[in-house]
Amino acid sequence: MSTTSTLWSTLEERLLPVFADYRSRLAGLPVEVKRDRTLLTKADIEVQELVVAAIRDFDGPDAVVIAEEDGRVGLRSEVAGSGGRVWVVDPIDGTAEFVRGESVEFCSVVCLLEDWRPSAAFVLAPELGRGRVPVSVSACARTSRLRVDGREVPSTRRAEAGMRMSVTRSHGEERPAFDAGARRAGYELKTRTTSQTLDMLRTAVDIGDRTTPATAPFDLFWRRSQKLWDGAAGLCLAAAAGLRSCDESGEPLTLTPDFLSQATPTFAANVTGRPETVAWFLEAERA
Repeated sequence: MSTTSTLWSTLEERLLPVFADYRSRLAGLPVEVKRDRTLLTKADIEVQELVVAAIRDFDGPDAVVIAEEDGRVGLRSEVAGSGGRVWVVDPIDGTAEFVRGESVEFCSVVCLLEDWRPSAAFVLAPELGRGRVPVSVSACARTSRLRVDGREVPSTRRAEAGMRMSVTRSHGEERPAFDAGARRAGYELKTRTTSQTLDMLRTAVDIGDRTTPATAPFDLFWRRSQKLWDGAAGLCLAAAAGLRSCDESGEPLTLTPDFLSQATPTFAANVTGRPETVAWFLEAERA
């Protein structure tokens, strides 16, 4: 079987022209508000169809895929027979940013689970690079390798702490208990949601030299009620980077067959980051 890098190259080749086309005609693009208050466009549907087709060309027609816009309302019975090999797809993470012509904080995301664990991931941000050029990031959790635009890069684990946290929350959610303590400790907090995947990516990999403005990576990512497709690739990036991922009680995040069989698998909370920062965060939450 071909390596996932073959699939990643195929996706980049097929998706970039589609993104460019839709972004060139945003003014006439209808936008639907879904039940969970997130946005949906025709671009989400077309990108998802292209990604799922590419996965099944690569992995066979029976490949088990959990995709954000698949419209599932009942249990995913096919997950039980997958043997732990499951693909997770978010066609456009950050649709609210995608429909804003001035924003570049959106991406297409694929994560492969093997033995019920994140194994490989691919993130394609079509306009994130300086001068609105694409940035692609891939991760292999088994070999602890991270690649940006095809070149192997070190993880943020090896760098000094940047004193930044991504701690976004849903509209109307109360300010979390750790907020004041984190600010007193000198952390810069990002609280506005854009793309959860890109925030998790910036927790694992420093891409500041490729983007405008150039910003330091995050030491920690936190999000409550995080849907699987918003977090799976980030968990793979974190595993490849040697970061810690857990819930708010400090327990590791696990992807069980029962969890993945839900129509909308959702983590109660995701805390991912440098191990020492995660430990500080968990203590601050209990204070």
